Amino acid sequence: MERLDPHAGRAPWSRAFRARAVLAVLALAVTAAWAAPAQREGVEVGEASSLARLVPAAEVENSAKQQYHQLLQQASARHALAGPEHPQLKRLQAISQRLIPQSLAWNERARTWQWEVNLVGSNQVNAFCMPGGKIAVFTGIIDKLHLTDDELAMVLGHEMAHALREHARERMGKSAVTQGGLRIGGALIAGLFGFDPHMTDFVARGAANLLTLKFSRGDESEADLVGMEIAARAGYDPRAAITLWQKMAQASKGAPPEWLSTHPSGDSRISELRKNLPRVLPLYERTQVRK
Repeated sequence: MERLDPHAGRAPWSRAFRARAVLAVLALAVTAAWAAPAQREGVEVGEASSLARLVPAAEVENSAKQQYHQLLQQASARHALAGPEHPQLKRLQAISQRLIPQSLAWNERARTWQWEVNLVGSNQVNAFCMPGGKIAVFTGIIDKLHLTDDELAMVLGHEMAHALREHARERMGKSAVTQGGLRIGGALIAGLFGFDPHMTDFVARGAANLLTLKFSRGDESEADLVGMEIAARAGYDPRAAITLWQKMAQASKGAPPEWLSTHPSGDSRISELRKNLPRVLPLYERTQVRK
């Protein structure tokens, strides 16, 4: 009787098995590549702080709306509120109308906001965007810095980013955690203007004060980057962020050191903006090709 060779046919079968195994691995790799999320274009600022969830968004936005209308009433009473035909107000509205559609990806609630922009006559070099999309710009920032449209888009984008990333709401949450309570109105003003009305006793609360200032500097840096991206996607040259903050640094000579300020120093923020320019320049250049 012929004996069967136990090794007969093993090599061909093994080669076929290995070939199928390689194909299977390649197929899995291709599937994983397709399934993997694409790397995001633009800046990277991480997830929004979970502390913002400690305060209801609707409550913050309603409070902001009330305070915004109070500000407009006071400005109007002093004849400092620009009328609808004011050329600088029309300029602000035209720029903001290009920025708003590019901002919605940063906050789902922003799709339901009733965006509004107003111009207030004041020598202050200032602007802000309250929660809910309520924007105010002071004439001082336009006139004293001689802003171009690109630079003004960076200002608006920066302020919109504060609202989109819910920095005021986050600040309220931090206030609730660090101090055991908060008042919506006071905390909102603190988020907008950089001081905390609850921190009146410097000796007892100095550490908490510095902590709050540190958070604020982080918010400012984040708003720089997000605002620059929004403006770039809207077709404004992101390099204007550099010239804007160069002008701001020149205008704010004599400001306190960065570690005791709610805003990063001019050199620090310019360095961070330069580092992120390669992430946003392609977004801007793409808008120029479509023109």
